[in-house]
Amino acid sequence: MNILVTGAAGFIGNELALRLTDEGHTVVGIDNLNDYYDVQLKKDRLARLKDRSNFTFIKMGVEDRTAMAELAQNHQFSRILHLAAQAGVRYSIENPNAYVDANLVGFVNILELARQQQVEHLVYASSSSVYGENEKQPFSEDDPVDHPVSLYAATKKANEVMAHAYSHLYNLPTTGLRFFTVYGPWGRPDMAPFLFTKAILNGDPIKVFNHGNMQRDFTYIDDIVTGVLQCADVPPVKTEQAANTPASSTAPYQVFNIGNSKPVKLMDFIAAIEQAAGKPAEKIFMDMQPGDVPITYADTTRLQQATGYQPDTDIVTGVNNTVTWYKNYYT
Repeated sequence: MNILVTGAAGFIGNELALRLTDEGHTVVGIDNLNDYYDVQLKKDRLARLKDRSNFTFIKMGVEDRTAMAELAQNHQFSRILHLAAQAGVRYSIENPNAYVDANLVGFVNILELARQQQVEHLVYASSSSVYGENEKQPFSEDDPVDHPVSLYAATKKANEVMAHAYSHLYNLPTTGLRFFTVYGPWGRPDMAPFLFTKAILNGDPIKVFNHGNMQRDFTYIDDIVTGVLQCADVPPVKTEQAANTPASSTAPYQVFNIGNSKPVKLMDFIAAIEQAAGKPAEKIFMDMQPGDVPITYADTTRLQQATGYQPDTDIVTGVNNTVTWYKNYYT
């Protein structure tokens, strides 16, 4: 099967490309290699794919309409796994235009590619950030998501709405996945697991926001990749049954939470890193940051029922693997 993976130099996209090529699929990976975080890390992720004859990398951005047209001319895809996006809640406050270009303009280009090539399934990254000010826990796909607290979250909500329009108009099967705090080896340097590991190993203080009163549905990368691929095998179908939720429709459209469904206290997560690193952290307790939320907790019942998704990596194992990778990569 010919599969397009966007964001192939990113954390999740790269792991998906590795798994897909291991399974014998032909994969085209695209990425613009922007400098939002360390470009060398992105290049080193890609280097893990360089000897695979069934992988082709093209440096380009999804917001580049000309490059996307050339991609469509040169390749025919059965599925699209769209992970490319401008990530980060806090950075969206500093640089909003980057989110408009990559997450809105870029997503329209992906939808158009999927429509023109009549792909059997478009799976794209949404985010748990869409839940915004929701206080009910755990977060359910049936919950309203009309009050995002960052532009990043707003663009992800917009992606879901845009996907529904294409599913309705063109019978295009689309699935949005609301990711919950993915971590593991080769992870993003702007996220807390990486930042904490780096600081603790270097003997630097860590910033603990909301004075440590935070919980996150930390989900290990291997479990995430398995869930995405399980989901890709189950495209939604058009139905006559009435549906009236943010996550389902009579159109071939669906949205799933994908997380661990077991939120971990931030202080417990830090303690696991301290244990794996073999040294304590110097902690600076701070107030909540703008655009952040105190807890993320995924109800993954729908994804489990649809695909059999069942994450099984515990925090201690996942953190140990992450810290071990960090030591090997940076020393």
